[in-house]
Amino acid sequence: MDTNRELNYRLFVQREEGFRRVSFSSEFEKYNAVSSGDVERVKENFVNIKKNYYDGKGVLSDDPVRNVLYHVIIAIAMTSRVCVENGMSHDLAYTLSDIYIRRADKCKNAEQLIDIIGEMQLDYAERMRELKKENVISIHIRKCIDYIYENLHEKLTVKSAAEFLQIDATYLSKLFVKEAGVPFREFIINAKVNTAKNMLIYSDFTFSEISLSLGFSSQSAFTSTFKKLTGMTPGKFRELFGAAE
Repeated sequence: MDTNRELNYRLFVQREEGFRRVSFSSEFEKYNAVSSGDVERVKENFVNIKKNYYDGKGVLSDDPVRNVLYHVIIAIAMTSRVCVENGMSHDLAYTLSDIYIRRADKCKNAEQLIDIIGEMQLDYAERMRELKKENVISIHIRKCIDYIYENLHEKLTVKSAAEFLQIDATYLSKLFVKEAGVPFREFIINAKVNTAKNMLIYSDFTFSEISLSLGFSSQSAFTSTFKKLTGMTPGKFRELFGAAE
């Protein structure tokens, strides 16, 4: 589809109305406050955001509530990605993103949606602040953990991860235990079970589909592993927590 005609028209209207978008540097200063764990600055920024929320923002929908919803979803997505870039776990950041988008989807008016932004940014900032207090994890292990979460459906080994990172497998194995606190294989099992928990709570996937998507050899193997780590079957877990919002 050719967008030039509409693009030129909108640019003309914006010039005539004196519309100026929020500057790139100003926008990312707010994201940087979150990713650096600067909780107080995040609170201060949100006070200003709430006062002047619509300034410098484009119109994404003719429906005023849906317009704000789209902007909120963009803010959540950007926040999660900036936090991942600064050391937050890939799985944690994106699952948190899913939770806040689901909450935003249930909001009935613009005011509730704008409040979601403040709650979301503060949540991420507090988690980033705690992360900064922990021992610094090397870039190799951060990348390795992301590699694991992005390939949970595959048969993961230290060798395959080392090849991806282009480092020695023995070195990676020792470094992983030192920095992650558990052996490589144990971390993978925990990651699969934690991911399965989220899928059981926030999706309608069957146990067989979850088992397949996480690379278990069979549904029974998935059930056995899940019960060993959580003390209950996937069915019982979904029964107890499946209605959580």
